[in-house]
Amino acid sequence: MAFGALLLLLLAAPLVGQQPLVEQGFEHFYNLEYDQAIADFEQAVAANPADPNLHNHLAQCILFREMYRDGALESELVSGANAFLRRPKLNPSPETERRFLDEISKAMALAQARLKQRASDTGALYALGISHGLRANYYWLVKKAWHDSLKDATEARRLHIRISELEPSNVDARLIQGLHDYLVGSLTWGWRMLGFLVGIHGDKEKGIRTVQDVSEHGKLNRIDAKILLCALYRRENRTRLAVPLVEDLIRRYPRNFILRLELSQMYSMAGDKTHALEAVDELAQLKARGAPGYAGMPWEKIYFQKGTIQFWYGDLDHALENMRKVTDAADKLDLNTGVSAYLRMGQIYDLTYRRPQALEAYRKAIAYAPLAEATQECRKYLSAPYRR
Repeated sequence: MAFGALLLLLLAAPLVGQQPLVEQGFEHFYNLEYDQAIADFEQAVAANPADPNLHNHLAQCILFREMYRDGALESELVSGANAFLRRPKLNPSPETERRFLDEISKAMALAQARLKQRASDTGALYALGISHGLRANYYWLVKKAWHDSLKDATEARRLHIRISELEPSNVDARLIQGLHDYLVGSLTWGWRMLGFLVGIHGDKEKGIRTVQDVSEHGKLNRIDAKILLCALYRRENRTRLAVPLVEDLIRRYPRNFILRLELSQMYSMAGDKTHALEAVDELAQLKARGAPGYAGMPWEKIYFQKGTIQFWYGDLDHALENMRKVTDAADKLDLNTGVSAYLRMGQIYDLTYRRPQALEAYRKAIAYAPLAEATQECRKYLSAPYRR
């Protein structure tokens, strides 16, 4: 997983049961190996098509694979913006959308059939809540349909609150509640009113405590809670608390290069330039050795990460050198990385009083990804130079 994405996601489907295919599928999932994870869950669904959880797992893998391809799984390296409200829209193929929605529909129908037989079936309530949460993510990320997303998210929360009423000891069912409390508590007053309308008042600290509890005592959702807790600590500038969690996740999922990118960024945010750069260098060594999970990672991801750290610590010449390496391969990169590299170049040129080159970099960013969040910053700097 990656923390920027999971902050946005309203719910991540847990590992349910101990079936070998499910365990293997999530091992691939957390190591960013989405094609293999999808293959495992397809086999699991074929063997047990009546289990709504398996359809949810498959749907989640399809959605995350699309996010991974679009570069949306990596967290924002330009801090200060509320990415909850302005994440770029995904553009999956019609076939990908159809597959995702088909699996969600199957999961919902199976869970609803069980609930007709027994309204207190907490397993079915849980699965149905997961389905609504995943579909809320789809509406948010793909369609930018705020009303539909809020409607599904609210229903997911309602279903999991019902589980807490039926099974007060069910820690896993509290994850969505904790995340919603944090999300709504983080929004500006105008946006928070949407939460009030559906009964979510929002409380950041309460939300963090709930996610902590799930990360320590959950059975199904413990890993997702750990990832989410890292994201919350990161966003609250409590990165020292997040570092040991990230290191534990790296040990569990050593092929997930995004975890190492996040570790580097967390050290950087904590004011530890030395360890931040060491984490990037270790990533480069794994890439150079062709270590499992790293051979296919673009070098430009490493250049961008290192250049970003150098930028924030005032090593502008080396930062510019790394950003040039990134933009030299702009046609091969995801839009988020490419446009952010052009933005950084423009900022470096402005800081070193090379205004013509800065304007050129900003214009390239705008042409490269007109709808990206970084592009909005670039337009601002066309009229006034960037300053710290």
